[in-house]
Amino acid sequence: MKIIPQEIIQNKIFIIRGKKVMFDRDLAQLYGVETKALNQAVKRNIERFPEDFMFRLSKAEMEGLKSQFAISNSLRSQFVTLKRGQHLKYLPYAFTEYGILMLSSVLNSKRAIQVNIQIMRTFSKLRDMLASHVELKRKIEDMEKEYDYQFKVVFDTIKKTITPPKKAKKFIGFHPHQKT
Repeated sequence: MKIIPQEIIQNKIFIIRGKKVMFDRDLAQLYGVETKALNQAVKRNIERFPEDFMFRLSKAEMEGLKSQFAISNSLRSQFVTLKRGQHLKYLPYAFTEYGILMLSSVLNSKRAIQVNIQIMRTFSKLRDMLASHVELKRKIEDMEKEYDYQFKVVFDTIKKTITPPKKAKKFIGFHPHQKT
């Protein structure tokens, strides 16, 4: 089996509901099966997939991710046949790391096992990167305590580069104290 580059797998990992997940259609593509076949295998073994292993996205979550999908989320007409791949008939399932591990037991093929090994290595690498990021921040704070305030500007600059900027909240609606 041809090895899937880690970057491809990393680009298919999203954070939803505070969890790192992969979507059913992306997993199906990696496993070399149709999304429908993957979801049928999951439904036949649904007791293996509790809420912390797999969940269906809500319409609101899907709208938030719509720009990242190549297909639209418009509602289908009852009378018109859909063109293949242009509309989402069902909201996708999101699989957490545990759900992906469980998929290897449901999809009993050599390819599924090999792909799962690669996915688990990617999740592990992401965890290591996040841990080292936290460790780096802790080390900088320790160094800051050791040295005088003369290095404060340097430490503040370093902190800004490793901490993502906070987005300003947009106020929606009428505000009585706001001048127009």
